[in-house]
Amino acid sequence: MGIDTSNYTTSVAVYDSEKNLIVHKRKLLPVKNGQLGLRQSDAVFHHTQQFFEVYSQLSSEVNLKNVSAIGVSSRPRPVENSYMPCFTVGLNIARVLADTLAVPLFEFSHQEGHIVAALYSCQKTQLLDHSFIAFHLSGGTTEALLVNCEKSNIDNISIVSQTLDINAGQVVDRAGVKMGLDFPCGKELEALACDFYRNIERFIEKDKYRKSLDKTGNISKKKLFGIKTSLKDGCCCLSGVENKCAEMVQKGEPKEKTAAYCLAFIEETLYDMTSYLLNKYGSMPLVYAGGVMSNSIIRNRIENEFDCSFASPEFSSDNAGGIAFLAGIEFEKSR
Repeated sequence: MGIDTSNYTTSVAVYDSEKNLIVHKRKLLPVKNGQLGLRQSDAVFHHTQQFFEVYSQLSSEVNLKNVSAIGVSSRPRPVENSYMPCFTVGLNIARVLADTLAVPLFEFSHQEGHIVAALYSCQKTQLLDHSFIAFHLSGGTTEALLVNCEKSNIDNISIVSQTLDINAGQVVDRAGVKMGLDFPCGKELEALACDFYRNIERFIEKDKYRKSLDKTGNISKKKLFGIKTSLKDGCCCLSGVENKCAEMVQKGEPKEKTAAYCLAFIEETLYDMTSYLLNKYGSMPLVYAGGVMSNSIIRNRIENEFDCSFASPEFSSDNAGGIAFLAGIEFEKSR
C-alpha cells in the first residue's frame, strides 16, 4: 500500500507485484473560488477529513487485509530537513496501519513517488537500474532531476535545471484565476488553448498567421506569440509570462488566446531546458511527470522533438502509485 498526502491531493494506492498492477484512489483538497492555494494548516485539516473516504473507495475494490507492506511519502524531497506539515497526516496513518497489520513500513519522499509513478506509467521501470533525467513540472515544482539508480534503488537525485522564480503550475493557475477559471486551472486552460488552435483564424490576423508558419507549414508558436524564453545556465524564469497573461486579461484579449500564449511559453521554455541538458549531459533517457506534464499540447510538442517518455495523466499529478511500487520493491528486498 502507498499513502501520499500532498499539498493538494489525498491519495491511497496498492501495488500487486504478481500482476504488476497499481490501483489508486485520490481526491483533491478543496480550494475556494478565487483562491490560489491552501495554507498548510488547511491542507492538514482537509487530509484528516477526507482520508477515510478515499481509503474506503480503495478498500471496496481491494482486500486491504492482504497488504504485505506499507509505503508513505513522509517529506517533499529525499534530502535533510525537507519538511511539509501535510505529509505528517499520511505518515501517522501509515504508522497506525503498519502496526495494526504487523507489516513493515517504508518511508519515501513525495519526489521519489512522482518519479517512480512516471516510470511505471510509461513502462520504463527498468530505468531504476540506470541513470536518467526526470522533469517534474507542477504547482510546487519546476525542475529537471538527474536521477542515478542502482539495483532498483534510487541512489541519488540532483537538480540540474530549475525555475529561478515561480513554478510552471503557478503560472497556469494564476493566469487561469485572473481569467475567472476554477482552481486548479490546468484542464480548463488547456481546453481554451485547444479551442484557440482549432479556430485560430478567429483570433489572429491572416497576415500574422501566414508569417508564423515554419518551412513545413506548421505554426511556429514562438513566431506567433513573439516568445523569448529566459534561461540562465539551463535554469528558467517564468514570472514574465505571468505578467504578460495579466496584461492580456486586462486588455480584454480572448481567453482562448491568453490560454494558448501561457501554455506556448511554458512549452518553449521546456523545449529549451531539455535541449540544454542534452547538450550538457549527452543522450540520456528523458522522463516527464507532474501535473503540468499532463497537458496534451505541451506533451505532443516534446514527444515530437525528443526521444522521451511521459507519465499518463493519472500518474502525472500527485498520486500514491509510485509510493506503493517503491514499497513493493523494498519489501521484496527484505524477504
